[in-house]
Amino acid sequence: MASNDGQVNASMGRRRRRSALERGAAAAAVPTGSAEPAGTAARTSAAALTGTAATDAEQSPQVDPVVLEVFRHLFTALAEEMGAALKRASFSPNIKERRDYSCALFDADGTAVALGDHMPVHLGAMPMSVTAALDALGRLDPGDVACLNDPFEGGTHLPDVTLLAPVHAPGASDGGAEPVAFVASRAHHSDVGGMSPGSMPLAREIFQEGLRIPPVRLYRRGVRDDDLWRTILANVRTPEERAGDLDAQLAALHAGSARLLEIAGARGLPLTQAAMKALVEYADRLVEAGLERIPDGTYRAADCLDDDGFGSGPQWIRVALEVRGRRLVVDFAGTAPQAEGGINAVAAITASATRYVVRCVVEALLGESLPAGGGSMRPVEIRVPEGSLVNARPPASVAAGNVETSQRITDVLMLAFAEALPEAMPALSQGTMNNTTMGGVDPRTGGAFAYYETVGGGMGAGPEGPGLSGVHCHMSNSLNTPVEALEHAYPFRVTRYELRRGSGGAGAHRGGDGLRRDVMLLADASVTLLSDRRRRGPAGVRGGEAGAPGANALIRDGVESPMEGKDTTRVKAGDVVSVRSPGGGGWGSPEGAEDPS
Repeated sequence: MASNDGQVNASMGRRRRRSALERGAAAAAVPTGSAEPAGTAARTSAAALTGTAATDAEQSPQVDPVVLEVFRHLFTALAEEMGAALKRASFSPNIKERRDYSCALFDADGTAVALGDHMPVHLGAMPMSVTAALDALGRLDPGDVACLNDPFEGGTHLPDVTLLAPVHAPGASDGGAEPVAFVASRAHHSDVGGMSPGSMPLAREIFQEGLRIPPVRLYRRGVRDDDLWRTILANVRTPEERAGDLDAQLAALHAGSARLLEIAGARGLPLTQAAMKALVEYADRLVEAGLERIPDGTYRAADCLDDDGFGSGPQWIRVALEVRGRRLVVDFAGTAPQAEGGINAVAAITASATRYVVRCVVEALLGESLPAGGGSMRPVEIRVPEGSLVNARPPASVAAGNVETSQRITDVLMLAFAEALPEAMPALSQGTMNNTTMGGVDPRTGGAFAYYETVGGGMGAGPEGPGLSGVHCHMSNSLNTPVEALEHAYPFRVTRYELRRGSGGAGAHRGGDGLRRDVMLLADASVTLLSDRRRRGPAGVRGGEAGAPGANALIRDGVESPMEGKDTTRVKAGDVVSVRSPGGGGWGSPEGAEDPS
């Protein structure tokens, strides 16, 4: 979170340590969507969880490296299992097919312990959601579920809805006991209301973007707040799909809670919680060790977004990295002020992108992955100017800040690290998510539809080889929706879907190619595009050439008309919307390239 002096807490949402760390004692009761509590899957005895003697619970067990590695994989598998449950139970193609969701486990202080291999833009910001929910709501009792999406109170942008549940050990369900951990799920909902279908509009203020949910209790002691539930569903275009996806998020919480209680029941709660703490501390030490391998100095970079969708022209993001031994200061001074259009990012997004890039760099330098999602990031200090593109104030529009500005923050950080580590850093990837939303009335059912998707593109080449083609890069880790799923769920026909051959930048290692996807609408609809890198492509490094810029077009009666990178329009049945994503930058001089033939 941002303080008055524009700094982001380097702990990424860590809360004050509670004296009751070992004391939790109430059954986990995470609802699955009904009014009845569903915490019956894991009935482990309180004695097994809290230790057979009172002195055991008061001690902080030592965790040896082998045991710590076992717990690391147990906790990671827990987060992955949560994601699998969410995927299986979800309704929308955006979640079920594209996997636009994330799940995580947090300790009793709200510090991330395990993150699923899901969406980086979600995962790095989720600790702030946990902190915001706990600060706003206080202690969460067994069966409570917090819900939020407000970007200015722990969220990122409105379609990303976060659910958070406490995990309590069996034995004291009367209340008063502190949770022993928390589980959280976040998913991008294809519509949360607002001025256009898909809730990713060209807007000037957040009130136009959709329903805004501050941290609230969706469930209280296992009983759903039906008034709140009906209010949420009354403000979206596709209430049945939203209800199904929210229930899927609840199922993920239930799966995570049950699995954690099973782990603690088998190994004891004191050891389980000691392992959580040890993993975070170990990750912090690894981050410090990685930072030590970067030469001391100050490294600067800048890059820009094409515009804000309202004719602003280039919007610049600047960063200075100050490396001093085991410490890193990331300073975004000089970044453009927040914009009229929706490219504004809240501080949680900037923290998320920074966490992602630091983690990538450290893992590359050390040759091993970091546990606990990179730990608390205690060695990293982030400075973000208040009221800027990277730390917007309400009522700024922020829909594209989460998806487009997060990518440009990543690019700027990559370029700055390339100044420090020129032989190690890759060229820039496509640098956009090519957000596409369409909505209207499905003639097959007579009901409303709202479609959202991001489109893959070219990955930047690196020192070890060429970039991948047609993939989601960096802050987006989703999949491309299969044509069959797309045409089954929506009144669409995919008329063209291919790689843009040659769009990757030339170099000793060539950048990956972008994609072209043409979708014919079989019904009148509203279409909104939020994309970038339409005016200049992603930069190459070490003499590599830039990737080709992307492009958007509307094809009507065989005649192609260009669309803006950020555009909204009404289309007719039979019209084709064509999204062409950028290629990745090349690495190294093309003179050293091998003949691909």
